[in-house]
Amino acid sequence: MTPTLRTERLLLEPYAPEDQEDFVTLFQDRRVSQWMGDGPATEAEDRALFGRIFTKVYAQDLFDVWAVRRNGVMIGHAEIKPTDVAQGHEIIYALVPDVWGSGLGRELAEALVSYGFDALGLAEVYATVAASNSASLAVLSRIGFEHARDIAEDDGSTTRVLTRRRAVQPTGQE
Repeated sequence: MTPTLRTERLLLEPYAPEDQEDFVTLFQDRRVSQWMGDGPATEAEDRALFGRIFTKVYAQDLFDVWAVRRNGVMIGHAEIKPTDVAQGHEIIYALVPDVWGSGLGRELAEALVSYGFDALGLAEVYATVAASNSASLAVLSRIGFEHARDIAEDDGSTTRVLTRRRAVQPTGQE
């Protein structure tokens, strides 16, 4: 079951059915959706996606997905899930454009990485980012992600695969 996470300014909690309109609004904003998955989808597709969070993801406990809130208002979406792209777990997040540039992306990404390392016991976490998404690439670089490889997409664009490895804890002296 997806747990509730807290950061200094954010609350990450499982979606509730009443979050549907905020979810659809976030995913219908082309400034956001251009960077998500295969890009912008129809409103009907985003509503179906929201439904699958409950009927598939939560019902089958497939992976963790959260509504991201600040001061009680939903401002984003976050996930950490298995990915075939890197044979590991990938973080995915999106925030409403009104909060871009405020440091919340970095705070959210750090929370997802920490959850992956601490709660899921992962040795590394991945992110896939469009090569043209310089803002997300900069955020991830600042929190320790490194370029692993590029994927040439069918549409001619490039997706960067980034990785962050868990810091090795020093062992006691023998």
